[in-house]
Amino acid sequence: MQDGNALAVRLDAGLDEDKASGSREKGLNRVLQILEFLHATQRAIGIGDLAKGVNAPRSTTYTLVRSLVDAGLLEVTGDGNRVYFGKKFYLYGMDYVRGNDLLRRGRQEVDNLSRETGETSELCMLQSGRYTIVHSSPGTRPFRISSATGLQIPLPWTASGRLLLAGFERAVIEDMVSEDDLVLPDGRRLLLDDFIEDIAVAGGVGYCVTSGLVDAYTKCLAAPVFSAPGKVEATICLVVPIDTSGEKTDDLIAMLRERAARLSITG
Repeated sequence: MQDGNALAVRLDAGLDEDKASGSREKGLNRVLQILEFLHATQRAIGIGDLAKGVNAPRSTTYTLVRSLVDAGLLEVTGDGNRVYFGKKFYLYGMDYVRGNDLLRRGRQEVDNLSRETGETSELCMLQSGRYTIVHSSPGTRPFRISSATGLQIPLPWTASGRLLLAGFERAVIEDMVSEDDLVLPDGRRLLLDDFIEDIAVAGGVGYCVTSGLVDAYTKCLAAPVFSAPGKVEATICLVVPIDTSGEKTDDLIAMLRERAARLSITG
């Protein structure tokens, strides 16, 4: 009997641990949802709207937000009812930059390109299945091209997206690209087969140019940065007016490829 009672106690303890583990995992998932929602929203937001955005009870959201504020990860802004990322995230981000050689060098190349060409320049990577601008430097033109660090855009809308997916199996690409991703801002729909063919072509020639996809006034030139032979880790790109001449476009592509090769690890 004593052995049976001891076994029952151990089983009960195991169940309690499983419940606690499940509760912690659920709480962590909620926290990640909150952070992802704030990142996507790009502004301070009220607790009620935040709870709706992550589809969580207001009381749960309030409790988690209070813990994140206490930890310095979020900060209360405005009238005291809205929250956004705190200074700790900025400091963590700077730690990441210092510890990531490619990002550190890539930021410098992007800034140099923008200064030398007068065009908007970007360093881009894959993040959660999205084309993500990890560093952007504006050009000197009087009009401003929409580009901001942290901006995430569907892969089919960009030249960089076609390079970042080079070498991926078709099934993987299909999982990463939704039907909505294939609809451009002006309502035109891209065909998945055409997009996959573009990926193969871009990977083969070692650069990509797209025109009038995100808007009707610009085209994007991109070159791949490799972290290993055949593995595209990032892209370095320029966003230029759509009427940029063919000769100048060729010169800019050559410059991009030279800078991308300088950043790449090829052996």
